[in-house]
Amino acid sequence: MTRKTPFAIAMASAVIVALGAGAVAAKPGPGGRGDMDRATLFERFDTDGDGRITRAEIDAAHAARFAAADADGDGLLNAEELQAMADARREARRAEQFERMIDRMDANEDGKLSAEELAARGETRMFDRLDANDDGVITQAEADAMRKMGRDHRGDGRRDR
Repeated sequence: MTRKTPFAIAMASAVIVALGAGAVAAKPGPGGRGDMDRATLFERFDTDGDGRITRAEIDAAHAARFAAADADGDGLLNAEELQAMADARREARRAEQFERMIDRMDANEDGKLSAEELAARGETRMFDRLDANDDGVITQAEADAMRKMGRDHRGDGRRDR
């Protein structure tokens, strides 16, 4: 076995994992954690719409994803192509996150977030969390208590910031 063989096996494994994991993590399920719900699963793989997913449909989806990533068309993925594939998937996930954020926070449903809509969800909630006695003021003691609660929640393995 040459020194290149373990590297080739590792790269092939990484591609298989990346292609397969993309099918599962591409669209978050109801929990937003990357779990693919049934509707998303069938939307992605049931290409003939018969309510069943065949091995051939999954294989075709993986082949299409591979072909899309193979920018130079040589049937192999080099480091740049793998990076581009990862970047594209990351950008797609971020775009979906921002869409969900707008859906959640857009009080006037105009498809955009105003400073007030952002503040209503972010800083206001944080203020309310820190203001333990609801007196409209955050004291040093309340801030220290929140910091301690965060440390306790994270455990001893992570330093306080």
